[in-house]
Amino acid sequence: MERPPYLIHTNRELGLMLVGRKSLAYFSEGEGFWPDGVLRYFRMFDRYVAADRIIRADRFQPNIRPEIKVERWHHVLFALPGEEHRIEAMWELKNSDGPWTDEHERREGLLLGYTPEQCDWWIAYCQRFREEGKQ
Repeated sequence: MERPPYLIHTNRELGLMLVGRKSLAYFSEGEGFWPDGVLRYFRMFDRYVAADRIIRADRFQPNIRPEIKVERWHHVLFALPGEEHRIEAMWELKNSDGPWTDEHERREGLLLGYTPEQCDWWIAYCQRFREEGKQ
């Protein structure tokens, strides 16, 4: 896999949020199926949520894909104070109708705190990956 020319936020969300470099973090899993490591990671957020330095929002939705054996999905979103609008914007994006497009991907990246240039790189990478998969 080609490495991005920028810092990926995965597993760095809390640290980046605490220094103001990330405004939103988003996690999703089947309800009751969170791996222990993720639950421990969420507990690291707890003291900052309790101190109002980070806002947590949990959202649930029924599973509409019978091939996936979960009753409903559990989404956890964390936002910095003053950035709560990103929670609803991400929720609307994730629940938009139609197929996921490059524009959806760009919007998601911007909401998560990536720069427009980083989003451009990621979308181009995904396009190359899709094209290689067709060969």
